[in-house]
Amino acid sequence: MTAASDEVLSDESLPDESLPEAIPVEAGDLPLACPRPDDPLWSRHPRVFLDVLTNGHATCPYCSAHYVFTGERPKGHH
Repeated sequence: MTAASDEVLSDESLPDESLPEAIPVEAGDLPLACPRPDDPLWSRHPRVFLDVLTNGHATCPYCSAHYVFTGERPKGHH
């Protein structure tokens, strides 16, 4: 086995086309939960809250929806 095959890929090392389409999230969408209220009923799964502020993005563990925080970060508590 070579050293290259032992490497673990992270989200940052994957090509853009392998990531799901990013869903933009703004301060008014916080706290962020997936599935979103406007998602169709057929695509629902157990609700999970996602932290998009720490890294600027988050991926749902159920449906792999990829959320990206855009805009101005909230000030203080929400």
